[in-house]
Amino acid sequence: MKPVRAVLHILSALLTGSSAFAAEVTEADFLDELPVVLSVSRLSQPVNEAPAAVTVIDQDMIRASGFRDIPDLLRLVPGFSVAYTRDNSWAVGYHGLADAFSRRFQVLVDGRSIYGAAFGAVQWQELPLSIDDIERIEVVRGPNASTFGSNAFLAVINIVTKEAVQVPGAFASIQYGEQGMAGLTTRFGGQNGDLNYRLTFSAQARDRFETDAFYDLPVTPVKIFEETTTYLVNGRADYRLSLQDEVSAQFGVTVGDWQAGRLADPPDPEHELEPRQQDIRNAYLQIGFKRVRDVDNEWSLQFYHSRHALDAPSQLDIFGLTVVGDQDVVQERTSLEFQASTLLAPTLRMAWGAELRHESVSSQLYFDQASDLDGMLSRLNANLEWRIHPKWLLQGGAMFEHHYYSGFDASPRIAVNFSPVPDHTVRLSASTAYRTPTFFEQDGLYVYRSTTGLPVDVIFVPSELDPEYMLSHEIGYVGLFRPWKLRVDAKLFHDRFEDYIGNVPFVLPVGTELVSGTDPGEARQSVNQGRVRMRGGEFQLEWRPRAGTRVTTHYARVAVSVDEGVDNDVVDSAPANSYGLLASQDLGQGWTASAGVYHSDAMAWLGDGDPTPAFTRVDVRLARTWNWQGHRVEAALVGQNLGEDYAEFRGDTNHFSRRVYGSVSLAW
Repeated sequence: MKPVRAVLHILSALLTGSSAFAAEVTEADFLDELPVVLSVSRLSQPVNEAPAAVTVIDQDMIRASGFRDIPDLLRLVPGFSVAYTRDNSWAVGYHGLADAFSRRFQVLVDGRSIYGAAFGAVQWQELPLSIDDIERIEVVRGPNASTFGSNAFLAVINIVTKEAVQVPGAFASIQYGEQGMAGLTTRFGGQNGDLNYRLTFSAQARDRFETDAFYDLPVTPVKIFEETTTYLVNGRADYRLSLQDEVSAQFGVTVGDWQAGRLADPPDPEHELEPRQQDIRNAYLQIGFKRVRDVDNEWSLQFYHSRHALDAPSQLDIFGLTVVGDQDVVQERTSLEFQASTLLAPTLRMAWGAELRHESVSSQLYFDQASDLDGMLSRLNANLEWRIHPKWLLQGGAMFEHHYYSGFDASPRIAVNFSPVPDHTVRLSASTAYRTPTFFEQDGLYVYRSTTGLPVDVIFVPSELDPEYMLSHEIGYVGLFRPWKLRVDAKLFHDRFEDYIGNVPFVLPVGTELVSGTDPGEARQSVNQGRVRMRGGEFQLEWRPRAGTRVTTHYARVAVSVDEGVDNDVVDSAPANSYGLLASQDLGQGWTASAGVYHSDAMAWLGDGDPTPAFTRVDVRLARTWNWQGHRVEAALVGQNLGEDYAEFRGDTNHFSRRVYGSVSLAW
């Protein structure tokens, strides 16, 4: 706890520091920064009028945190658990049910879904997106299926990138540090009449773990292969056709040359030092048109196509046969979406829209067939906001959806916001949501075959599943305490799941495993297990006592209970208590300092994860900005996890150690 006390001491000194940076924040400054969000109902709303709890991670928070990987930013949101797993993937959980796949979130980048329909995974590490191009991240803390449909189940994470007009000129940034961390990002933005454009290139290198890890048998150090080099390019162009109309286009491509563990695990003398290679290619094209008639009436049309390809060849000699374990997967998505917002009356607004989406996946290993699996879904949604009284705001909405697996579903929500006195709002809301089975949960047939086609082992078999269903109740509060320059957002929640999808053993028929012996063998299968309940509360607080000083902090307490028949590990899949604090201070003469503290109680990651002990992580950042020949230069030094090493996701190999990196950026 010494690092925590040291950071708190530094923060205290900053907050009570010299008059050199003790200027007061004006009331106008405080009120002008009340976040306005779009991700809850697709209507522009200040956070105190939104029908659900929402956290906004802005550019200042991103910079102060020192994080360079997008999933890490979710440590700034109450109730979220974040961990690097292996094979270049991240685990993210909210209020429990946390595993290596973020299966119960809807994650969007500029309205484009990056939720993977094959396994439910969010491929954070291969997004064609630089963290330097993020304008803000809006996190809806709770189900939001009435706006974004199935899989907007526990939360919605909407990443909004910078428009081309926001980044004129050139920008370059370089990072280098311990644990194989290195990065280079360049961006150029320009204008030609009514056309604004930007182009970004980034190369990132990582080595996630310590060089060696220890296994029980034998007790010897072995190398962990998680070294990656990833290249991305993306571009955006916005063209104003008239005062009302604008067309925009975006594209992005990511390629990566990755190592993903060893060919044999646990290691053996023949394969211990042979890494398993992964080549990834992720690309998208997005085109949109928007017409803004006035501040309350607009409509837009968006089309995008995305393709994700993983190439991970692997062959091993087992039972005298050469077994093919190529983890090749191709996923594609094509979407056409219409959205509109309309002022129906002086006190009544509506946002509505529709979407058609086609999704497909292909993988010989995971589905035991060469042909694609695909499906079409269609959606129609509407959200209404009715100000029935200056103190009362009534909101309701619903998503009507037809999914290729679950058929027709409807996900309604109703909320009422009451402001008994200015600056203080109480919110009551109830909503439902569905999570449809992924392609793998429903139709997965995970079979290892020899090069001659013989089935060597069956790992997973198909199932007939119902979608997971959730009923959520929430009491929320948003308050502004002007004399103290303090903003508070708190909520109590009670979520009830039905038809939770878990994995259970499946006894294979005799003779299925034709090579491994006479025993029938055992595979896994997804089934609807039963009911899960999550109860608790959380709050987030923002304090700006003086100009250049900002403190954000959050806390969450969660209790998970299950009915008989549900995996017992689910109860421990959320830390009972978690909290975080991020404080930043302008020290004057171009110097800024920030510190972050992040704590999680013990928890158990589901699936391939392990029980992990409680940890407290401390990060600090010191930076200086100056002008050089008319250009803006910033140099920063970041220390991460200044306390003891901690385990994340896997207790034996995933140890996050103390590390330092430096960065320099130049804008001109």
